[in-house]
Amino acid sequence: MKKPNPEYVKRIKEFVNSSPYFSLLAMKILDIGMGFSVVEIDLDQKHLQPFGLVHGGVFASIIDAAAFWAFFYEIEDQNAGATSVDLKLNYLAPAMSGRLIARGHQIKHGKTLGYAEARVTDENSKVLAHGTSTLMIMPGKGITADPPLPAKFLK
Repeated sequence: MKKPNPEYVKRIKEFVNSSPYFSLLAMKILDIGMGFSVVEIDLDQKHLQPFGLVHGGVFASIIDAAAFWAFFYEIEDQNAGATSVDLKLNYLAPAMSGRLIARGHQIKHGKTLGYAEARVTDENSKVLAHGTSTLMIMPGKGITADPPLPAKFLK
């Protein structure tokens, strides 16, 4: 089994966490590895809908991100990217403040498609939402960073 390169993990977290969409939602990858991810959002007023609850789109975004990053690491071709083909989720309990923590887990990783899930909890481990995503590998659409990212795997 391949081992994740800690330097790659560090750089990918820095790169993604400072990206425009992650910054907009105050979303952060806390951990990423072979078949798993942990993503969080510290909730603020900007995450609320008019009734004072976290907007469903915030839950959808964190589920999409956690499922994606749980799948991404095992793509062997460093020059390949991925995209979500579908996203299915269930809202199980509302949130108004605090922290959303999404734990993503890869279920299936094929040559072109994969399947992953994410469970969103609050800081007290109460389950707030759950979702699944089908993801497609996109050859030639890998992350381009300056300076270039190190190898994904240790030799």
